[in-house]
Amino acid sequence: MRNASTNTEKIFSVLDKGSVIIEKARNIIYLEALSEMGEALYQGGVPDGFPEEKKQELVALMKELPDHETIAKEEYRRAVQLAMLKGMKNGAQPHHAMTPDAICLLVGYLVNKIFASENKERTLTVLDPAVGTGNLLTAVINQAQRRIHGIGMEPDEMLLKLAYVNANLQEQEVDLFHQDSIASPLIKNVDAIVSDLPAGYYPNDAVAQQFHLAAESGHSFVHFLLLEQSLKFVKPGGFLIFIVPNFLFAAEDSQHLHEYIKGESYIYSLLQLPRSMFKNKDWGKSILILRKRKEGIQGPKQALLADLPSFSNDAALQDMLQRISGWFDQQSL
Repeated sequence: MRNASTNTEKIFSVLDKGSVIIEKARNIIYLEALSEMGEALYQGGVPDGFPEEKKQELVALMKELPDHETIAKEEYRRAVQLAMLKGMKNGAQPHHAMTPDAICLLVGYLVNKIFASENKERTLTVLDPAVGTGNLLTAVINQAQRRIHGIGMEPDEMLLKLAYVNANLQEQEVDLFHQDSIASPLIKNVDAIVSDLPAGYYPNDAVAQQFHLAAESGHSFVHFLLLEQSLKFVKPGGFLIFIVPNFLFAAEDSQHLHEYIKGESYIYSLLQLPRSMFKNKDWGKSILILRKRKEGIQGPKQALLADLPSFSNDAALQDMLQRISGWFDQQSL
C-alpha cells in the first residue's frame, strides 16, 4: 500500500485512525466515533475522558494533518466522505446511504447553470430538507460561483452530527436543524431546494393527513410528502433539484403526484442517471428539476428529458453537458 500523498488521503488517514481509537476506547460504533474525531479536529483538541495513553495517541495523530492553509474545502469534504462510506459499510441503515460524488458534482453544475444570470452579489439560500451527512449540500456550496447560505434539516441525530462536523471542517455557512422537515414547516422563501429524496413510508399518519399527497389509507410515501413540503419551503419562482427514484411516477398515486406537481410548478427537466451507477436497476434514480409557479413566469415549452451517459465516458458526458447548457441558455430564467 502506497503512502498517503494528497491532502484528502492524509485527512482521511487521520480521521480514520482517530475514529478507530475512539471507537475502541468508548465502545461506540465507528460513525459516532467519526463525529467525535471530526469535532476534535475542528476544535483542535482531544475530547475529555480519555486515558492518558489514548489521549497522547490522538494528539500525535492530529499532528499528521496537513497545514490548514493548504487544505481546500473540497479536500475536507472528500476525506470526510471516505470515512463516512467506510462506516456505512458496517451495518448502516438504508437511509444512511450517501449521494455518490459524481451526482453531487452534477447537481452543483446544475445550480450554477440555473442561477448564472442572477446578480452574483446576492447570497442564495439553499435548503436540503433531508440533509443526511451534508455531503450533497456542501458539495453544491463548494462548487458555487457565488455565496450560498445553506440550510439542512435531518431527524436522525447521528447523521446530523456528521453533517455538523462536515460543515465545520469545511468552514461552511450552514444552519443545521435536528427536526423532521415534514412535521416542522419552519422555513419559507428559500431560493432553491437540493435534495436526494429518501424513498419509503412516512410513519406519522396524523401529520401526513395534512398534505395533499397523503395516502387515502395506510402510511404515505415520505418522498411524496417531502416534495410537497419543499414546494412550500421555496419562494415563488424558486427552483427545486431533486434526486428521485425512477419509480416515482410509476408508483401508487403517481397520477395524483403528477397533477399536483403540474399545478404547483413547472417541470424543467428529468435527467435519468446512468444505470451503471446502481447495483439494482430497480433502484435507479433521476434528477428532477422543478420551478415553483409565479405570476409573470412561464415554464419551458418542452421539458428537457434525457438519459445521461456513463460518467466514465468523458466525451459522451461533455456532449450531454453542452446539450444541457444550451437548453438552459434558451430558457428565461
